[in-house]
Amino acid sequence: MEIKKIDELTVGEIVANDFRASSVFKNAGIDFCCGGKQSLEEACLEKGINKEELALELKNLEKEPTNNSINFKEWELGFLCDYIVNTHHKFVAKNLPEIVFYTEKIATVHGEHHPELIVVANLFSKINDALIPHSKNEEEILFPAIKEMVLNESPTAKKTIVSEITRMLEEHDNAGKAMDEINRKTKSYQVPEDGCATYQVAFKMLQEFEDDLHVHVHLENNILFPRAIELAS
Repeated sequence: MEIKKIDELTVGEIVANDFRASSVFKNAGIDFCCGGKQSLEEACLEKGINKEELALELKNLEKEPTNNSINFKEWELGFLCDYIVNTHHKFVAKNLPEIVFYTEKIATVHGEHHPELIVVANLFSKINDALIPHSKNEEEILFPAIKEMVLNESPTAKKTIVSEITRMLEEHDNAGKAMDEINRKTKSYQVPEDGCATYQVAFKMLQEFEDDLHVHVHLENNILFPRAIELAS
């Protein structure tokens, strides 16, 4: 991955070209999913990071063994849709109710001394309310339209894709901002000294949910949606 080439790509495109870059951006605190439209320079300026050092770290990925089984850009669109449903939508469906339960419980028990937990519970409740219909719309409307377009270039499917993706992107952005705020309120999920076992479980699940959401949204925003829009144009 040449540094000159990196300068010509967005953060999302860098990760789409080499998914190993996601760990570099995650460690630097750079959003590669909802914030994937930023250039490397813009992302580094926003975070106060030395761009040359980060670009060198990305370039050094070339020296590491490549996992050729993970190249999402080469996957057929229908297969990628199915992967997202079977991997990320199932993760969301399983974990949403549990995290809602745990965040509400610790807000009730510890909210007096840690008022940020009340904010966290409210934010995650909104994420829950938004992602359930969001996933359903993708599974029942958008993804079938993408598969139909690939098969027969249906004009109706193309219109559906354009309108649905516009809405999906906005909903992704809202969920991403809410998780960013949760991350800030919890100081990157640091459990205080008076935190009980439930507190620890809640924060661990929130962190795992955020990690999964970043990959989930990246696959859609930076790979699936651009390719579907290109075919629909």
